[in-house]
Amino acid sequence: MLGPFPVLERLRSWGFDESRLVLAEECWQALAPDIRVRAVPAAHPEIVRNPSGHLACVGYLIEYLGHLIYHAGDTALTQAVIDGVVMHGPVHTAFLPVNERNFFRERRGIIGNMSVRDAFGFAEEIKARQVVPVHWDMFAANEALPEEIRAVYRRMQPNFGLLLSPRVITLADVRITVIIRTLNEARHLSTLLSRLPEQDLGGLGHEVVLVDSGSTDGTLEIAERYGCRILHVGRKEFSFGRSLNRGCQAAQGDILAIISGHCLPTDRQWLARLCRPLLDDEANYSFGRQLGGVDTHFSEQRIFAKYFPESLDVGQKSFYCNNANAALRYSDWERLRFDENLTGLEDMELAQRLVGAGGRVVYVPEAAVYHHHQESWGQIQRRFEREALALRRIMPQVHVGAWDVARYFVTSVYKDWICAWREGIWPRTAWGVVRYRWHQYRGIYEGNRQHRILSHSEKEKYFYPE
Repeated sequence: MLGPFPVLERLRSWGFDESRLVLAEECWQALAPDIRVRAVPAAHPEIVRNPSGHLACVGYLIEYLGHLIYHAGDTALTQAVIDGVVMHGPVHTAFLPVNERNFFRERRGIIGNMSVRDAFGFAEEIKARQVVPVHWDMFAANEALPEEIRAVYRRMQPNFGLLLSPRVITLADVRITVIIRTLNEARHLSTLLSRLPEQDLGGLGHEVVLVDSGSTDGTLEIAERYGCRILHVGRKEFSFGRSLNRGCQAAQGDILAIISGHCLPTDRQWLARLCRPLLDDEANYSFGRQLGGVDTHFSEQRIFAKYFPESLDVGQKSFYCNNANAALRYSDWERLRFDENLTGLEDMELAQRLVGAGGRVVYVPEAAVYHHHQESWGQIQRRFEREALALRRIMPQVHVGAWDVARYFVTSVYKDWICAWREGIWPRTAWGVVRYRWHQYRGIYEGNRQHRILSHSEKEKYFYPE
């Protein structure tokens, strides 16, 4: 048992054999072939040493497979505490106590540790990649509220990930950063995040960066439990491109894998297959297949089948791609970045510039996800409207008039009905086909004839649910 001298003295008084007791010292001590540990000063509330110079309270630096983990234990923040860690850093993962010292607690005899701001400032100085706040929920008389921790993190926007009550902590070197945009995605997010650690990556490390734009349904709490690094984009500044740029900017990986918060990988090879063309230097941008779920509109299933076919030879042409299930090299994103003013199709716009500069976009049908849209009819129409508005910017030569819309509507309904009839589901899908295609092409028509910068109220209509 490893510990500072007061702990060892207590263990001796309880009858523990001396051969089992090891003094925690300020030097590296081997615990196993791949693990060694070093004591560093802890202040509780001050740094105390015995006449031999040994520390009464300690934190621990743990080196495991080349990564440095810091467990502060109970400690307030002093310069000596900071210096004791900085000289051995940078730290990969830091466990820091955030049940702060304050006058009223100390008047009651309660010794606290760091404030949330102290802990986060400390983490920045030791260059931590991720921080796990601890001790905030141990005792009611000495607690810190999770809402307070989150609020400070959002305000400070530090350069580390916040893991609040994480289920999973990864120490692997990051090659792939999975970026998820969310707005009230609690329904599917837990399933998505639980499937990411199951991905077979052949030893490649990954991290998850989640960019949220105002969720109120428990999305953030789910993300924290799974150890995501969480960033925020406010309603007034939101666009799809800006949200993605925030996530990409924070990424540590060479490959940026982008997935919607309501998409679910179909198997354990999804991420490796999606990223393989980029890792093998065969492409700059890849996108995978999308399949509907049991609750997907029949017409949308048909759209998925058209744009995300089963076979590669009838797959994507030119610069078409879709960020609901895609991967992009960090270096290409850094050079081109997503357009922050588009109302949609930021993926196609960047891909257009990428291909124009000699890059390559590839379709990977084996990298499939289930795409679950839960939209009202009005939301479906607005989605197609904002995408049509964006398409006018990307491909100004495309014009859709009233006659075109009428022809597309009739043709699409007819073909959907024929397909549904052959599958024996026409009676229960016929009216849904009419409504879906009506809102689709009405949205396309409205968006195609608009040529203006959106007002704030129009952005709210396009980007946020009713």
